[in-house]
Amino acid sequence: MFEPSVISVIPPIVVLALAVLLRRPILALVIGALVGLALINPLEVLAKFSETSLKVMADETIGWLILVCGSFGALIALLVRTGGALAFGRNALKLAKGRKSSLLMTYLLGVVIFIDDYLNALTVGETMRRVTDKFKISREMLAYVVDSTAAPICVLVPLSTWAVFFGGLLVDNGVAEQGQGINTYIQAIPYMLYAWVAVLMVPLVIIGIIPLIGGMKKAEAAVERGQPALEQIDFEQVQTPDEYAAKAIEQEFEEADEQGKLYNFLVPITLLVAFTVYFDIDVWKGLLATLAVTVPFYLLQRLMTLAQMLEQMIDGFKCMLPAIGTVIAAFIFKDVCDQLMLPRFVIDSLSPYMSAQLLPAMVFLSMAILAFATGSSWGIFAVTIPIVMPLAVAVDANIPMVIGALLSASSFGSQACFYSDSTVLAAQGSGCNLISHAVTQLPYALIAAVIAFAGFLVMA
Repeated sequence: MFEPSVISVIPPIVVLALAVLLRRPILALVIGALVGLALINPLEVLAKFSETSLKVMADETIGWLILVCGSFGALIALLVRTGGALAFGRNALKLAKGRKSSLLMTYLLGVVIFIDDYLNALTVGETMRRVTDKFKISREMLAYVVDSTAAPICVLVPLSTWAVFFGGLLVDNGVAEQGQGINTYIQAIPYMLYAWVAVLMVPLVIIGIIPLIGGMKKAEAAVERGQPALEQIDFEQVQTPDEYAAKAIEQEFEEADEQGKLYNFLVPITLLVAFTVYFDIDVWKGLLATLAVTVPFYLLQRLMTLAQMLEQMIDGFKCMLPAIGTVIAAFIFKDVCDQLMLPRFVIDSLSPYMSAQLLPAMVFLSMAILAFATGSSWGIFAVTIPIVMPLAVAVDANIPMVIGALLSASSFGSQACFYSDSTVLAAQGSGCNLISHAVTQLPYALIAAVIAFAGFLVMA
């Protein structure tokens, strides 16, 4: 048995350093696992890695995550390809009569399309930018509204790809009992302070209660003077932690049916919510039932042949491979950290200095910095939860609040990082220069982060 010591922290340090340098969380996690196994026994690294990876793949939680994440991707691909997602946006445009109403409609669209931040960012941006251009609204402002209702909304809704991913991690790390990952996630939603603040700030900025500041003020003034909108970003030149998935869903939008019908979006989404609630918040059963109805529903309309639909669903499944790969690599890394007795070392080292009241705020602050630096919201959560949660139990902290702090940090990183997938897709969908979008929205993200940090200090 490996004795807990300072050597136990070497693999996490390696992973975090590589995640910052390479912006490849899967590669960083695999290398970290190999480093950890080398510390245990350098002569059996490959044999132990093989044994550990097979053990992880036999885990029921991993199988559930692969099926659910992949099926979400399949459903999203159908919603996009049939034009239902775009039709939803087009119909909402009828309510946009001016500058503020068009931005508020953009905000409401972002709130409604909660199933996935990729789908959210591209759908809302693609459908609203023509209207906001008409009312002389800068692309930077549009991108800010889109980005602020992408990851933050998906974090707050327990029927999203984010909830599925993080719920699975909570089960695997012993934070939630088998089959109770989503329920544990729901308990933490009130404490996801950054996401709440980020979402609530948007209408205040639109109405003018929170004034335009910094680059956003300059961008709006430029559009008012009649200067042309910024060129669309060169998507091929952008490197993100999940560029494979980002490019794939962008291609889906390019091939979408521009004459799609609104009910082809509303019916599947309504079914997903209804079936999931009916099956006691079992997302997998809800997805199965939704797909079982949606496929024949689309076939009856002759939108695609069965072969085309299955091909589309397979492509959608593949869009989720970065998320699936991240969680598999994270589980392998977590198993290696357990062998190194890392949780016990962290608990023994920090428990005397960390109070239950201070922990949520410190978790949010440190994880927000890491998520911003790496651009990998899901990867950072996967790396840190095996370390943070045992410490939270040891100091008797409020567990839902600590989970909320971790999710708050993840949503901050997704929105604030200049090269995160959510930031890139919000800029892409809005037709805004990537750096211009990132710089103009950063002050608002930082304001929300400061409020969230203060909130954790007060609530604890």
